[in-house]
Amino acid sequence: MSCCTCFSIILCVPKAFGIALVFADFAVKFSVMEKEIKSHYTYTEVIKWLEQKGVELYGNHFKILETDYPIVYKLIAYFLKDEPTCFQYGINLNKGILLTGPIGCGKTSLINLMKYLTATEHKFFVKPCRDISFEFIQDGYQIIHKYSIGKLYQSEPRTYCFDDLGTENNLKYFGNECNVMAEILLSRYDLFISKKLKTHITTNLSATEIETHYGNRVRSRLREMVNLIAYDKSTPDKR
Repeated sequence: MSCCTCFSIILCVPKAFGIALVFADFAVKFSVMEKEIKSHYTYTEVIKWLEQKGVELYGNHFKILETDYPIVYKLIAYFLKDEPTCFQYGINLNKGILLTGPIGCGKTSLINLMKYLTATEHKFFVKPCRDISFEFIQDGYQIIHKYSIGKLYQSEPRTYCFDDLGTENNLKYFGNECNVMAEILLSRYDLFISKKLKTHITTNLSATEIETHYGNRVRSRLREMVNLIAYDKSTPDKR
């Protein structure tokens, strides 16, 4: 190899290395920028948008109070899949949400609004627990399958929010008493473990009351299945 050839190779290597460094630096910056864009939501603007949507759904009296912002921020972070903010709040995005609070504090209204923040692949259906109990009276044990493994023609089980857990009663079907929601939640726990299926719940019940209504097994499973977001017990009825 001639000296000239060696010299040209020496010149080219630093040049190529420099270009590679520039591209690597750009890739890192782009990755960081992408993450920043995903986490930099303006939550006050999101709340304004949710208020407008709430007025459309519930009337001109609808308003999200500033005292409720800590709750609403957590829900927004979860349903927008804002990982940095969820990390700060200690929210696990692999779990569902258990939203608890006194009667009339606005749980159902908020959870219905969150459907409009949720990406298509994470969409969920809100189902009142009392309606499920009425369906059980009509159709029996197939209702447990309907709200856990799903119907035969559904390719995958659905993500549900069971609204007002605790308002339904133990029911009898052909003389056999059944705690319908306990059975549904236990079935969905199995799907949470095997298929990562999420379950969301709203309730007025405390953890102790949940155990009284549904047993220790359900309470234990819920610890694994959901993130607890709780209104203060003193929150007034907004109705």
